[in-house]
Amino acid sequence: MVSKTIFDNGVRVISEYMPHVHSVSIGIWVTNGSRHERREHNGVAHFIEHLLFKGTRRRSALDIAREIDSVGGVLNAFTSREYVCYYAKVLDRNLPQAIDLLADIFLNSTFDTDEIEKERKVVLQEISMLEDTPDDYVHDLFHRSFWQGHPLGMSILGTAESIGSLSRNAIMAHRDAMYRSEDIIIAVAGNVRHDELLKLLGGLFSQVPGGTGRDFCHLPQYGRKVEVVEKELEQLHICLGTKALPHSHPRRFEIYLMNTLLGGSMSSRLFQEVRERLGLAYSVYSYVVSHTDAGSLVIYAGTSPEKLGEVVEITIAELGRLKSEEVTTAELSAAREQIKGNILLSLESSDNRMTKLAKNEVYFGRYLPIAELTDGFDAVTPGGILELAGDLFNESYVTLALTGKVPAEVSTLSRFVL
Repeated sequence: MVSKTIFDNGVRVISEYMPHVHSVSIGIWVTNGSRHERREHNGVAHFIEHLLFKGTRRRSALDIAREIDSVGGVLNAFTSREYVCYYAKVLDRNLPQAIDLLADIFLNSTFDTDEIEKERKVVLQEISMLEDTPDDYVHDLFHRSFWQGHPLGMSILGTAESIGSLSRNAIMAHRDAMYRSEDIIIAVAGNVRHDELLKLLGGLFSQVPGGTGRDFCHLPQYGRKVEVVEKELEQLHICLGTKALPHSHPRRFEIYLMNTLLGGSMSSRLFQEVRERLGLAYSVYSYVVSHTDAGSLVIYAGTSPEKLGEVVEITIAELGRLKSEEVTTAELSAAREQIKGNILLSLESSDNRMTKLAKNEVYFGRYLPIAELTDGFDAVTPGGILELAGDLFNESYVTLALTGKVPAEVSTLSRFVL
């Protein structure tokens, strides 16, 4: 059972009662991420995520770590382009302690100057680690180029320059502007009833400033781009992508199934062709990234420099095939059952249920029952996928990002067309 309450100041509380589990997962979601930052302060949302664990008026950073460990729980956070989440997962009997701890770090963190400087070093190391991990870095490189000039293209981590120059005043100003009541969702799933949850929350969030920190953001412009970062690597890491759909688009079921067929699993067309049949790559896959107003479909492969042309040609050919040939009924049925099975299996855990509650609220403003999702996938037809591929797979939208020892032929990639 899913219940929702909106506090007087606009903070939303959504819960799902799961009587068959012994855990409760609670997340405090702020619906402002890296795309809502000023460019000169890029990375501040992620920096704040780190700093909220560095001490409050009641607890030191060590106290916070020891307290969650003492009950065998999990306390963590993550930042995306459109939201930040602070969450805890504990046994149901420890929920009051988890709420007290999570609310304390969210509402009462001190942002101590010494802790800011120590954590600045940690974030700078995180940025360096990303840049030294090419199979991760190429995805950041792709989105920087694909969303060029748009806030979606900014790194979630920020840059060494932007993080290095962030002052305490700038950090606090961003927190005060963005952590507003109408941008806060408290999502809870597990063995707790909604009325009990409201009693535990009490008036903890009543003092959160009202309103919203979000501002209008113009729609991105798509274009054909090639982005290259030369590095001395054994492999060449490739991301090739095109535009996709916003998160709540009515045709989203078609693109998720299309992605599953293309590169979303070991039985997908790209995996079978590039890895299994030709042995051109160890890792090859595709994924969809959807935002409030835009989206991208991205294909990754890691291969040897001399095989670049062959891998890109196969990838382009498979995209072209999706928009020129209907997928078979058997292929579509297998992809449909795979996605439905993945969804149902994932929802056996309270943390995944909590995440579903929050994302449904962020992107749809309501809870989406499982039956609505499965019915959406069941309604997809081969003709629908063919039509959508024709709409999206246009050479004027394609971006290619590469890092490694890039061969001279990269200059002739214009020959690869959809």
